[in-house]
Amino acid sequence: MPFRIGARGSPLAVAQAELVADALRKKYPAFAGLQAIEIVRIVTTGDRTQPFGARLMDSGGKGLFTKEIEEALLEGRIDCAVHSMKDVPTLIPSGLTIPCFLPREDPRDAFFSMKAQSVADLPKGARVGSTSMRRQAILLSQRPDLDVVVFRGNVDTRLRKLREGQVDATLLAVAGLKRLGLGEMIMTILSTEDMLPAPAQGAIGVQTRVDDAEIITLLQSVSCPITALRVTAERSFLAEMDGSCRTPLAALMSEPDPTGRARLDVLAASPDGKLIERGTYMMQVMHEGDAVRLGTEAAQDLRSRMDKFGRDIWRVSG
Repeated sequence: MPFRIGARGSPLAVAQAELVADALRKKYPAFAGLQAIEIVRIVTTGDRTQPFGARLMDSGGKGLFTKEIEEALLEGRIDCAVHSMKDVPTLIPSGLTIPCFLPREDPRDAFFSMKAQSVADLPKGARVGSTSMRRQAILLSQRPDLDVVVFRGNVDTRLRKLREGQVDATLLAVAGLKRLGLGEMIMTILSTEDMLPAPAQGAIGVQTRVDDAEIITLLQSVSCPITALRVTAERSFLAEMDGSCRTPLAALMSEPDPTGRARLDVLAASPDGKLIERGTYMMQVMHEGDAVRLGTEAAQDLRSRMDKFGRDIWRVSG
């Protein structure tokens, strides 16, 4: 029986699953055969609820893109699951673990428009499409005159809608574009100062069953320890913030320097972009526990500053 890698059926999800397969093939000659690895495409609830005007949170949040895949894993229909880590809820189902992270791709966001080269160059009242509460809030904090609308679909769909004039601009993750071989299409990469990424953006995680020691060992052998630390810190921030699709949040940890010191930049915004709280935190991050502490303490500090405005102002209503 082939080694079965489960993933969503979108072109990007399949490309990410192929990256995991390639890593295993390079590490283990036994996987080099054409039939040694099978990519199992699984349709998720999130894939079935992609109308133009629907917000992800209105349909159930991040778990929409992982639920059916995790069920297949728990039932033994696949041996591991490949996820974009920014789509994975901070609480994963009992019986599952994520022991592997591929080397992280560029976590930044890219700007696309037929009318401007940057957000600042957009005409007043321009219509910008994005499904991300984070992107929407940060855009509105910079340009409150913009008409920011919900804009779902895969990369090809969003770019087609842009060309058709349904919106004047949109933002896409650089990592996804590069993995699809579309890096040359990128117009402008936004700095992390202007558009701090979502926690774990650009990171691929591989999930399996906690009692499958052989597969865990297999996956850990192709895991990137630096990416694991960065993702752990950012997701620890998200968890401590009680983060969901109802709260615009951002976080990015740098790669540790030679002494192990790392920088974690975090952000929380009100949905309308009128309030923004930012923080930068430095700590020596050598182990998973250090990363958890960094993310947790950053969230606690940021939350204490947010509380003076009240909790409800930071959450999308509904």
